[in-house]
Amino acid sequence: MSDRKLGFDTLQVHAGQEEPEGAHRARAVPIYQTTSFVYKDFEHARKLSTVEEFGNTYTRIVNPTHDALERRIAALEGGTAALAVASGSAATSYAILNLAGAGDEIVSAATLYGGTYNLFSITLPKYGINTKFVDPDDPENFRKAIGPKTKALFIESIGNPGINIVDIEKVAKIAHENGIPLVVDNTFGTPYLIKPFEYGANVIVHSATKYIGGHGTSIGGLIVDGGNFDWAASGKFPGFTEPDRSYNNWNLHEHFKNYGGGGNITFAVKARLHLLRDIGASLSPFNAFLFLQGLETLSLRVQKHVKNAVAVAEHLSKHPQVEWVEYPGLPGDKYHGLAKKYFPKGAGAIFTFGIKGGFPAAKKFIEGLKIFSFLANVADAKSLVVHPATVTHGQLSEEEQRAAGVKPEQIRFSIGIEDVEDLIWDIDQAFEKAK
Repeated sequence: MSDRKLGFDTLQVHAGQEEPEGAHRARAVPIYQTTSFVYKDFEHARKLSTVEEFGNTYTRIVNPTHDALERRIAALEGGTAALAVASGSAATSYAILNLAGAGDEIVSAATLYGGTYNLFSITLPKYGINTKFVDPDDPENFRKAIGPKTKALFIESIGNPGINIVDIEKVAKIAHENGIPLVVDNTFGTPYLIKPFEYGANVIVHSATKYIGGHGTSIGGLIVDGGNFDWAASGKFPGFTEPDRSYNNWNLHEHFKNYGGGGNITFAVKARLHLLRDIGASLSPFNAFLFLQGLETLSLRVQKHVKNAVAVAEHLSKHPQVEWVEYPGLPGDKYHGLAKKYFPKGAGAIFTFGIKGGFPAAKKFIEGLKIFSFLANVADAKSLVVHPATVTHGQLSEEEQRAAGVKPEQIRFSIGIEDVEDLIWDIDQAFEKAK
């Protein structure tokens, strides 16, 4: 099928496993639940250990089930390679550590998932990597914050929990004018709704735990290499261009910028050979198998998620107990114009609203829901609810919460694939309890 450009729905079922697998020709990707793989002989062992050729050695670094997942997400995002890791947080951490070291900094949108905000503001500074947070509504704020030590810009395709949309194309242009890459967390966007590489992003991270898995069963993360950044051009990334003492003194960029004719895979290879090898946030092969199953129905689920989300958001926008609704899919939303550009298939299925009565009313409303589950997750097939100021951003100060778009009256919905009439019934009966 190499002579045909396959569609998204075909790729989400077949990419990463073009032929039936193994000696028994299994149609589903098998779970290679093994720690290690047998070498053919000494020469085979030497070539794999020095990465003169790719192959399976030890599951912390590479595994056939992981490989199928990595190739599938790379195909769906339009990247050149990918790396599967143990969680979305690990994916974000590795993406930054692959670029920056002690004394460096990144510039990030302030509107972030609480765990990412904490990583950038508290944890990474302990290791000498600092972050400047900016209001992402004006792309020029990124330009103003860039300094000589800045190694990347970081945004979310759909902000969590503010559900804001950044003008990706403009931010990418600013990054490239300054010789640095743009890293995009596309967890809420999904490759079905948006492909950030098409707008200039260079690296994409996912919490595969969310829409990719889709059923709230597994924790995992993915890093996707866009293959569209020249790591040698600016001189800012010596880790990619200076001799690598751990691998044959290679210049990684020169060695992997068009490896096997498959495009530039330098970023993904460096993250695997250095960070996954040495720090070891490896994904379980069983979880990789579950993520492959989830990807097979991604577009089908997301279509229903979005359809339900629009109906629920419209209902809330007219409800007398609602102060405001933040959902770019609504015509009156401040990000609706950007949503039409970047999310023509729909602006996701996660959004927030403010309930009249503040925190006390929010507490009564959430505790009164029957179908929605109150928990710290999103993007499940089931509808979920959370109070961001208490849960996802509870570790932040009130000032930091407001900078991240979190308010006391704010409730976040992750709309599932149930009958939408039942969801609206559940919402209305909970509002009655919250009066």
